[in-house]
Amino acid sequence: MLCLSPSPPCALQGLQKPSLEEIIYAHVAIFSPSMFGSTLAEVMALQRERYPDRQLPWVQTRLSEEVLVLNGDQTEGIFRVPGDIDEVNALKLQVDQWRVPTGLEDPHVPASLLKLWYRELEEPLIPHEFYDECISNYDDAEAAVNLVLNLPHINKMVLCYLIRFLQVFAQPANVSITKMDISNLAMVMAPNCLRCQSDDPRVIFENTRKEMSFIRVLIQRLDTSFMDGVL
Repeated sequence: MLCLSPSPPCALQGLQKPSLEEIIYAHVAIFSPSMFGSTLAEVMALQRERYPDRQLPWVQTRLSEEVLVLNGDQTEGIFRVPGDIDEVNALKLQVDQWRVPTGLEDPHVPASLLKLWYRELEEPLIPHEFYDECISNYDDAEAAVNLVLNLPHINKMVLCYLIRFLQVFAQPANVSITKMDISNLAMVMAPNCLRCQSDDPRVIFENTRKEMSFIRVLIQRLDTSFMDGVL
C-alpha cells in the first residue's frame, strides 16, 4: 500500500535501527565526555585523574597495543581492511568507559577504531596552521622532521608515537605478510593526520598526494627512538 502521509512512520521507513551498543554509547555519552571528537588537550584532561603521569592519550596507546597483541603486524591488509562495524562500535563503548578491551580476536577491529580516533579529533593531529608548511615540504626530509619537532608538545608526542608504531609495520619482514608497505601505510594514515581546508576539488586532489608523501617521509626518516618507554 502506498504511503501518502508525511507522518513520522513513513518518513522513517528504510532507516536502519541503531544497535544496542550504539544506544548504550549514546546514553553514556550524555553523562560522560567522549575521548572521540575531542581535542588532544581535552583527552589529556579527561584522563588526568586516572592516569596523571601519562604523557600520551590512554586511548591511543591502548588501541595500538591491542593491534600488536592480536598480531596485527602479521595480518594482511592491516589498517586497510575495515573491522566489523558492530565489533568496532562495541569496542568504542568499552574504551570510552576506560575499560581494557576484552574478547577481541580480529586486529582489524582495534586498528579501525584507532584510525577513527585520529580522524575524529576535533583539531587535526597536525594543526591547521602547519598544514601549508607540510604540503610545501612533502619531499624534504629535513624540513619535515623539523616541522614535527616544532609542533605543540602534545601534538608532537602523539604524532611521534604514531610514526614509531607505523615503523613497526614498515619492517620488511612484516610487509611481506601484511602487504602494507610504507606507501600503503602513508596512504591510509595521512587523512587521519592532515586535513585540507580547501573546497576546491583540484587542490584537494593535488594535496592528497603531498599529504601521503609527507607521512611517508616521516615513516622513513623520523627518529622516534626517544619515544622508547613513553606512555
